Amino acid sequence: MLRRGYLMFATGLLLGLVAASLLARVYGVGRGGAIEGRPEEIELILLYTSEKEGWLNAVKPLFEKWFYEKYGIRLRLVLYVTGSHESVNLILRGSVKPDVWSPASSIWIPYLNERWGELHGGRIAGEWYPLVLSPLVIAGWSDLVEEYGVRSFRDLYRLAKAGVDFKYGHTDPLLSNSGALTLLLEFCEAANKTPDQLTVDDIRDPRVLEFVRTIESKAVYYGKSTGFLGSWAAENGPQAISFFTVYENVVISNSLKARAKWGVGLRAVYPSIGVIYSDHPLVMIDAPWVNEWKRLAARELLLFLLQPHVQELAEKYGFRPVNPLVPLDPEAFSPENGVVPKIPVPALKPPSGEVLEAILEAWVEVRNPGV
Repeated sequence: MLRRGYLMFATGLLLGLVAASLLARVYGVGRGGAIEGRPEEIELILLYTSEKEGWLNAVKPLFEKWFYEKYGIRLRLVLYVTGSHESVNLILRGSVKPDVWSPASSIWIPYLNERWGELHGGRIAGEWYPLVLSPLVIAGWSDLVEEYGVRSFRDLYRLAKAGVDFKYGHTDPLLSNSGALTLLLEFCEAANKTPDQLTVDDIRDPRVLEFVRTIESKAVYYGKSTGFLGSWAAENGPQAISFFTVYENVVISNSLKARAKWGVGLRAVYPSIGVIYSDHPLVMIDAPWVNEWKRLAARELLLFLLQPHVQELAEKYGFRPVNPLVPLDPEAFSPENGVVPKIPVPALKPPSGEVLEAILEAWVEVRNPGV
């Protein structure tokens, strides 16, 4: 899988470089290339998700400087942060008109295009490429993970059925990608199927719904932001929450802080059924408000984010690089940070769009109504 992913990355990167080069020739955007309509400044609006906030805030001044030095045009990168599902809603409502979009996972791209097509016709999400990788994990306090032998969502179901008093949490699946992926994996384990095998009938099966509802009965937290959930858990400790689902990078960012405050660290549990990688795509927006200058800037942003030194910077925030030229940082991806460098379970394929929609519709039936 990784080798295929690297080939896809290399192919996509080559296409991006060629396209950017062609645009530069057509529009004369190199230094000294004066053409009619050449702007003095470009404003590029990036709608993205919260777990990338630290990395992208660090990248912003670097990219703006790099773009100006390359083209002699001042670029202002406007960062608008929200959850993945909420970002879809913002685009559909016209509340935000991004020039480029980065949800946490590419599963939202066909979903946005389907919804956009129903409302406006055509599609709005165009070409896209993954930026970084981070699998969804069950995070828990290391002593509780060992005490209860948690290796999967089925183990959480087992504990709940046995009357074990534990507290569970994740983000709201109607607002956040990690919440939607959590719900998906709960349904997968309930039906004993992988995401690509799930059907709409599985989602409606009473036995499957009972399984998911039982796990959710232990929920004490449904938030908007995956990054905030990790920080909140580390700040409030094991008395506030026992197990919660976040991306691997959130565990890395908070494990040492949690250990310093509570004397016990966080540990990432890679569900035995497998992991779904959030690939954090950068998506080109095809809309009337995106002119060719913005398209050029968006492609240049993509190429900049894939450069080795920028991918290495992403590792400092707990993301796995997609650029095959960048090795994994052994200091960041270590048991001391609650994670392992080599993920011991398979990578799962995404579900169909209709299954994802059915899961989101089922949320009201399985959620803890008291949260």
